[in-house]
Amino acid sequence: MDRRQLFADARRVVIKVGSRVLTASGEGLDLDRIAAIAAAISALRRAGRECLLVSSGAIAAGSKRLGIKGRPKSLAESQAAAAVGQGTLIAAYDAAFRHHALTTAQVLLTHDDTHSRQRFVNARATFETLLRRGVVPIINENDTVSTAEIRLGDNDHLSAQVAHLVDADLLVLLTDIDGLFTADPNLDPDATRIDEVTQIDGTLLDLAGGSYSTVGSGGMRSKVLTARQAGRYGIATLILNGHRDGELSHAFQGEPVGTLFWPETRALSSRKHWIAYSLKPAGRLLLDEGACRALRDRGSSLLPSGVLEVQGEFPAGSSISCCDRQGQEFARGLTNFPSDELVKIRGLHTRQIAATLGYTSFDEVIHRDNLVLL
Repeated sequence: MDRRQLFADARRVVIKVGSRVLTASGEGLDLDRIAAIAAAISALRRAGRECLLVSSGAIAAGSKRLGIKGRPKSLAESQAAAAVGQGTLIAAYDAAFRHHALTTAQVLLTHDDTHSRQRFVNARATFETLLRRGVVPIINENDTVSTAEIRLGDNDHLSAQVAHLVDADLLVLLTDIDGLFTADPNLDPDATRIDEVTQIDGTLLDLAGGSYSTVGSGGMRSKVLTARQAGRYGIATLILNGHRDGELSHAFQGEPVGTLFWPETRALSSRKHWIAYSLKPAGRLLLDEGACRALRDRGSSLLPSGVLEVQGEFPAGSSISCCDRQGQEFARGLTNFPSDELVKIRGLHTRQIAATLGYTSFDEVIHRDNLVLL
């Protein structure tokens, strides 16, 4: 498939817009930009595409009204700013979309909505109903109640979660630059934009760098990680300049704007993607070299004999990080044993489990069907 065909075939699209696009000089909301985004999405709707909008900007909008300069320094200030700003943000969008005779719906999510498989499925049903009725869902993290322990993270990550949740065909990240460059364009005048990416590796992540904004919480590295996350579910990602009028239209005409990240050819199942990216690990297992090779190269289950160390306290069924001796995470999975029992059986052969614990229900610490390589 070529680029033009990809965009022609994309029927369900998740569009994420960042704070740096939505705010006027980093303070308050840019209502003209919101109107332009609404007009662009309305054009996509008229072309028969379903659109979901993941929007930052609540904290920035609330900070302006509360007189807070830059990004709030504490969690309490961020939550207060979100509480004030979310209403302002959704009102601005509602007015902009009503101009095009479109109805909007506010959807605020927390990590619990994707962590729980039942809530994940319920959220999917809600989105399906909204889209079927021609509504444009406007999604944000529920920053007013989210704490560090239950946060989904920045809205780049949230947009990938939403794209997975609704089985999107395409994810578009609107930001304040033209895409991913060969170097920082603010520092290197010879930096050139990368049109397409087929593989995301460590070199590319180093190239992406970090975030230098006092308004948003993400950066180019966050967007590349988001593209990798979406790509593992078979969803292409486009990083596009959200300040330029007409860019979305040009993209859907197949023109080489922004940076397009092609998805992996062998996508994860919905359940394995949920294990890898929706669940927060409750603990870590350090594995020996043999176990690492077995998981990476042979797609094996994790057996107790390969576990060197158990870190954290967790019940059976928890999401667990699988790490090498150096602590580098390379896989995640759902454990069959609680942490206190894992401490007792680590390093043992499977035939020794019953004698050690007094019972045996599983031979594997993590079965390969519940294990995802990262």
